Amino acid sequence: MYKKVLTPEQALQKLRHYCAYQERSHQEVREKLFQLGCPSRIHDELISSLIQDDYLNEERFATAYAGGKWRAKHWGRIRIKLELQQRKVSAYCIRKALEQIEEEDYQKVLEVQAIKKYDSLKQYQYIIRKKKTIDYLVGRGFESTLVRSIVSKL
Repeated sequence: MYKKVLTPEQALQKLRHYCAYQERSHQEVREKLFQLGCPSRIHDELISSLIQDDYLNEERFATAYAGGKWRAKHWGRIRIKLELQQRKVSAYCIRKALEQIEEEDYQKVLEVQAIKKYDSLKQYQYIIRKKKTIDYLVGRGFESTLVRSIVSKL
């Protein structure tokens, strides 16, 4: 909890810095407002001000988040979708963000991940290797039908 009571202008300035540093979801900004100790009656007003000044944009956040997790951690669409839902992003923004992931790249990364995991399990029998590879890829958020088709080729 923030010790000093902030005026709405001070809180808005802190939120502008917070949002300028990296893309934020509406939920993260609400949590920050509670941390700053702002009265709940001005939360909506401050958030709408941030939206008008283009510091806060849910679609931009969703696209940046999905792209980052895809490129850096190679998460599948299901995991990205669940993480965005957890951050209370709208279904429209989630759909737009997932459309940014190209199908060809998605397939390629899935294949590479499957081969890498399968090869790392050489000490196990054939069926156990396949099962562990499938479980790993589904856990990373890839669709089970795609995973099964890729793993069946191994």
